[in-house]
Amino acid sequence: MSKAAPVIRWLVSDGRLTAHNMRDFSNRLCERIVDAGIPIARAFCGVRTLHPLVAATAYIWHRGRGTERVTATWEQTDTPEFNDNPLAQAAVSGVFVRQPLTVPDSELEFDVYREFKRDGMTDYIAMPLIFSDGRRNPISMQTDAPGGFDDADIAALQEIVEVMAPIVETEAAYRMARQVVRTYVGHSTGERVLSGAITRGSGETIEAAIWYCDLRRFTELTDSLPRDELLGLLNAYFEIMAGAVTAAGGEVLKFIGDAMLAIWALNDEQGDDAAACSTKMLAAARSARDQLAACSAERRSAGLPAIEYGLALHLGEVHYGNIGAPDRLDFTVIGPAVNHAARIEELGAKLGHPIVASAGVAAAAPEQFQPLGAQQLRGVAELQDVFALLDQR
Repeated sequence: MSKAAPVIRWLVSDGRLTAHNMRDFSNRLCERIVDAGIPIARAFCGVRTLHPLVAATAYIWHRGRGTERVTATWEQTDTPEFNDNPLAQAAVSGVFVRQPLTVPDSELEFDVYREFKRDGMTDYIAMPLIFSDGRRNPISMQTDAPGGFDDADIAALQEIVEVMAPIVETEAAYRMARQVVRTYVGHSTGERVLSGAITRGSGETIEAAIWYCDLRRFTELTDSLPRDELLGLLNAYFEIMAGAVTAAGGEVLKFIGDAMLAIWALNDEQGDDAAACSTKMLAAARSARDQLAACSAERRSAGLPAIEYGLALHLGEVHYGNIGAPDRLDFTVIGPAVNHAARIEELGAKLGHPIVASAGVAAAAPEQFQPLGAQQLRGVAELQDVFALLDQR
């Protein structure tokens, strides 16, 4: 019987059920490989991802120490260290790589071989983990056993990797889908979509703190700035605004040209009532204000235009769910309260205040606001009390 048999039995039964926790999966898999008589001392499995910051994720197991997770940025994947090694050979060329490590250093092609040799390893193998669409990801194992791996060890490891491939592919696909949804619709909203909220009209009515911000003079900037400078300004502005929201527990729902819509959902179970959500939103607004002031100062010193913005803070009832065409949906919030927030921001621009709020938000910290009186909002019949956030720095 092949050494791989007990490991494969575990993979296709209990093993595949643990793959959502890749550290646990890696620990259990490698321990079973050792128990089967295959003397691995270290194992590596890397998978390319679809993430705006992380290009690849790897899990590295060491005997007696367990599994660690490491990531590589997109910039790191363009370095010689990432691409000039036996793992890249296995992934790019799809070849099986074996290198005994007991030979003289001069016969070892890569620095990583010499590093493993210094760590007491005697043999190295790497091979492609092949997905159903032909994509190849690298996997490698090392041993410190005298004499290295024997032929039965290598044959068993190749069998195990072949059975592993669809399990790792399924988990990678799930994580990729989750990350794409989170990146494009937000963390909480993405979880709702992945949980099955994908039919048109599905959703719920909720109370929320609403954040609506806009980049002022955007049309003028679009006409006057080179494309790369305009994109740089937009990205800097959105990075600060979105970062402040998420740091304060909010959910960025969408970017609308040069505008951004975000919410804090009121949730009695977690104690996030109107006052708590307003307080979080105000903290985000102050953080964004201070960061944008610093960013604009740097931009002016570099001869670039400052970032001028408007931000409105409001409380109200919204419909939170799917709208759109039958096969092209948007999970967002709609309702008079959203329109109200946009109109408050519009009024702030006319009155010359960058951050304005409705009475409900200002009530959470009245000492931080300047009353602007009852104002007429475009499209709103009744006059509304509006407040400007004081700059208390």
